[in-house]
Amino acid sequence: MANSGVNSDRVLQLARSTLDIEAQALLQLKDKLTNDFVYVVEKMLQLKGRVVVMGMGKSGHVGRKIAATLSSTGTAAMFVHPAEASHGDLGMVTREDIVLAISNSGESDELIALLPTLERLGVVWVTMTGNPASSLAKYAKWVINSSVEKEACPLNLAPTASTTAQMAMGDALAVALLDARGFAAEDFAKSHPGGSLGRRLFTRLSDVMRTGDAIPRVLPTASFSELIQEMSQKGMGASAIVDAQGLVLGVFTDGDLRRQIEKDRALNTLLAKDVMSPNPQTIEQTLLATVAAQLMEDKKITSLLVVNENKILCGAINTNDLLRAKVI
Repeated sequence: MANSGVNSDRVLQLARSTLDIEAQALLQLKDKLTNDFVYVVEKMLQLKGRVVVMGMGKSGHVGRKIAATLSSTGTAAMFVHPAEASHGDLGMVTREDIVLAISNSGESDELIALLPTLERLGVVWVTMTGNPASSLAKYAKWVINSSVEKEACPLNLAPTASTTAQMAMGDALAVALLDARGFAAEDFAKSHPGGSLGRRLFTRLSDVMRTGDAIPRVLPTASFSELIQEMSQKGMGASAIVDAQGLVLGVFTDGDLRRQIEKDRALNTLLAKDVMSPNPQTIEQTLLATVAAQLMEDKKITSLLVVNENKILCGAINTNDLLRAKVI
């Protein structure tokens, strides 16, 4: 590598040591879980208000993430900066809420300063701290112990292992609440409508399928030439063969075309009913688009004919349509 004054062996050694220290810190957290953790979950589960997460410095950054994770998994939560709370933002906190104060030392002045007011408001106070004997822990209703033996920082100063422990403990809290609520993937998607999960769980075939004149289809009496022309114009690589009422009789695909050519038949003399594959795979329009994607994968096909409750052709879809809709 270029001479940059960096000792590559030292860099890798420190990186691996950091991961080892933080991994060990997380494993040790399991033995620090007590019934206080259970009581906190029960309280948050019954909560009429919100979980108000507070923390200063690095603990504050972790607190924002914990509040976001709780919110997206069914527990109403918000982050309030302790310093701003002392200058008016405490008005957002009500006696229906529960405060989750995060401080590794448990001696954060900005948090301690809020104790008298929160007590007068009758707000339940929970502390997540690396020091169960601290001032914040002393006055808390319940204490979540997130202590670590040492920081990953070689100086044992910069919050590293301790913030990792806080983050993991927050995740453990969110997961326990998620499970207790019976929170499902559909519930998660409701709070992520713009994300890929929301698209996968809410997009139905009727939202993305080709309809009307965009559906490739011919009557069984159509000539082979008309069939190929329909496939070319609609650009789906397949065409449905339907009766006068729209009932699906068969399908003809690019693969079928290759197989017909290999048979060396006089194709121009044939009709659509002569070359179609009967009883093709169809799917109902009310189903999720992800069901169509899975069906195409299972059947090793690239397109599907969509039918209504009366088995009448009402749409068509292929993998390119699903990709454009960002379903797959």
